[in-house]
Amino acid sequence: MSSHTVATPFHASTTTGILSNGCTHTRTTTTRSTRTRLAMALLALFGIADAQAGTTGNVSLTSDYVFRGVSQSNSDPALQGGVEFSAESGAYIGAWGSSISWLAALSTTAAPLSSSLELDVYGGYRGTFSDAVSYDVGALYYWYPGDFPAGFNSADTLEVYAGITVAASEKISLGAKYSVSTTDLFGYVDSGGSGYLDLTANLAVAEGWTIGAHAGRQWIAGNDAFEYTDWKLGVTRAFDNGVSVGLAYTGTDADDALYTNPFGNKVADDTVALAITKAF
Repeated sequence: MSSHTVATPFHASTTTGILSNGCTHTRTTTTRSTRTRLAMALLALFGIADAQAGTTGNVSLTSDYVFRGVSQSNSDPALQGGVEFSAESGAYIGAWGSSISWLAALSTTAAPLSSSLELDVYGGYRGTFSDAVSYDVGALYYWYPGDFPAGFNSADTLEVYAGITVAASEKISLGAKYSVSTTDLFGYVDSGGSGYLDLTANLAVAEGWTIGAHAGRQWIAGNDAFEYTDWKLGVTRAFDNGVSVGLAYTGTDADDALYTNPFGNKVADDTVALAITKAF
């Protein structure tokens, strides 16, 4: 997935909505003005990206969009892409998006809804403590535009994060990152302050080849039963033309009963995903 955004925390009434894992909960409703500001920020971002140096981007096709161990696409393929502008000072801003299906999967005749896009807007600062140690701090806004029935609460979420990376050797890098939600996390009731710890290790085994390992823990304030640990092991082959191919196995210890969607699929179950990415 992507990363990060600076956005104003929203203040709105609380109503009953539907959660990303297929369960019903109460969540906070985002105001229309917040969405409008996000859209304007996104348009401004792409304008900057076209005009400034220090811009990078990527497009990807993945066999399954897995975020923190949970499929966001019902184990089906997803199209993804992003763009980022980085200043020489270390400041950066970017946007990333992916097709999703978990919201549309919750649609019913009585409560029809249509949302097939996740859009992340982010910004932050990267710096170094030494030649071997770097840091990254910022904020990320997850936005889910679409048509929702009356009384449906938005899944939009704002997180702030801080991370550190250590180059243990020329071939090994280690990382740790902690994200905390300043809003309810993806709709879980009273879940502001939920945290996610991301631990990573990467090993360059040969020219263009990298093996990566990850372990994560999702804490959900006020919703202990939904908390879980996830892990991933993958290999990536990067080519000189900017194309890379990645294959990864992911798994979690999440409660299957709580992470089974309306189609009967266990969205937090063990899975293998293949992704093809083009960087530019």
